Amino acid sequence: MPQSPESPESGASDERRHTELPTPDRLLHTGAEGPVDPEDLVRLSGREPTPELVEEARQLLAEEGPAAIERYLP
Repeated sequence: MPQSPESPESGASDERRHTELPTPDRLLHTGAEGPVDPEDLVRLSGREPTPELVEEARQLLAEEGPAAIERYLP
């Protein structure tokens, strides 16, 4: 049975996907470009900030700098 061009099985969506341009490098970023405070780091880890977690994050930022958030942001 022939497929119509609009049917999902026809691969029309695949064709559109292949013709889209990739995101330009200038628009890609990890999020480490700007300042990050310890509370941000705690929230990035999926936890709610507590005094203890904020202090741990403060120490981690002091040791690793902005690279500390790279484990949470692509």
